[in-house]
Amino acid sequence: MPTQAKQQQHQTISGFEPYVPAEGEEYMGAPMRAHFTKILNKWKQDLMQEVDRTVDHMKDEAANFPDPADRASQEEEFALELRARDRERKLIKKIDKTLELIQDEEYGWCESCGIEIGVKRLEARPTADLCIDCKTLAEIKEKQVGK
Repeated sequence: MPTQAKQQQHQTISGFEPYVPAEGEEYMGAPMRAHFTKILNKWKQDLMQEVDRTVDHMKDEAANFPDPADRASQEEEFALELRARDRERKLIKKIDKTLELIQDEEYGWCESCGIEIGVKRLEARPTADLCIDCKTLAEIKEKQVGK
């Protein structure tokens, strides 16, 4: 039983093991950047495969139902799928932007205050561009404005 609990504890995004920096390792050095590049590329690949599955599904399932209710149901299903793919398309753009930041060695620092975002936060959300404090403040401001 302890082995199973240990395995569950180490499961992360796309099956990657959590990054454990070597003692004295520089934050966002080459090994750390390579780790996040692998995670982001795998995530992007998974999203692209989902897009392909949606296209295939819509081609296979497209039918001209004589019943208006059946047609409406199918159109609603397709609309939901397309909205989900649109969100994924935006996420792919954000992943590409993040990969550029890694390549330019500007990844891992908060865009607002400039401090380290932190490995654990980046593993939870590899496209994060704000530290937890700045993100929390941004969310509070957003709620106050009422967006």
